[in-house]
Amino acid sequence: MIQLVAFLVAPAALASERPVLAEGFVYLDQVIPDLVMDLRYFTEHNFVGEPIDGYRYGHAVLSAPAADALAKVQRSLRPFGLGLKVFDAYRPQRAVDHFVRWGKNLGEQQTKANYYPDVDKQNLFKEGYIAARSSHSRGSTIDLTLVSRDDNGQVHELDMGSPFDFFGPISSPHSPQVNAQQRANRMLLHKLMRAHGFAPYAQEWWHFTLKDEPWPDTYFDFPT
Repeated sequence: MIQLVAFLVAPAALASERPVLAEGFVYLDQVIPDLVMDLRYFTEHNFVGEPIDGYRYGHAVLSAPAADALAKVQRSLRPFGLGLKVFDAYRPQRAVDHFVRWGKNLGEQQTKANYYPDVDKQNLFKEGYIAARSSHSRGSTIDLTLVSRDDNGQVHELDMGSPFDFFGPISSPHSPQVNAQQRANRMLLHKLMRAHGFAPYAQEWWHFTLKDEPWPDTYFDFPT
C-alpha cells in the first residue's frame, strides 16, 4: 500500500494576519492544507530582486472555483507521494504595475544572469514575459510545480528543466531543450491540470488559468 505523504506549509514562512478577502476568493492553504508554499513575490527571491507591491501578508489567494479545481489536482497526486508547490496565485494589479516599472527601467539588470540571461530586457514585453495586465489579477491563475518528499522528510521539486520565472524558450511547456525525464514531469503536471479544468500558457510550463474563470474581464487590486 502506498503511504500518503503530507506536504505541510511552513508556518514561519507566512504572515499570521488574514484580512477579509474580496467576495468569492479563498485562502489556498485553508482549502488545501497540504500544499507547499514558496511565494516568491513576498520575498526578494524573484526576477525583480525585491518584495513586490501588494504582497503584504504572505498568503496565496485564489477564486473559490479555481481553488476547488486545484484541490482535485492535489487529491489525484497524494496516492503517489506527490504534491503541488505554489509560487504565485492571485496577483494584485499593483504588483503587475511594479513589474512594468521594473521592466521599463533598462538600467536595472541585477537579476539578468538568473532569470533572463538570453533575453534583452527591452524585449521582455514584446516576447510576452511582462505585460500591463495579467490573468493572475483575475484571480484564477496559478503558478506551480510538482514536489515529492524523501525518506528524511525533505521536499524536492521534480526536475522541470528550467526554474520558475526563467524567461527564455526553454521554459515553454514543449521546449525541445529539455531531456526525456524533464518532459515527462512537465507532461504529468500539464495532464493533471488540464484534466481538472486549467489551461496552460504557451511560454511558461508553470502557469495555468482556470478555463471557466468567474471574472474573465475583471482585474482586482486588493493586497494579499
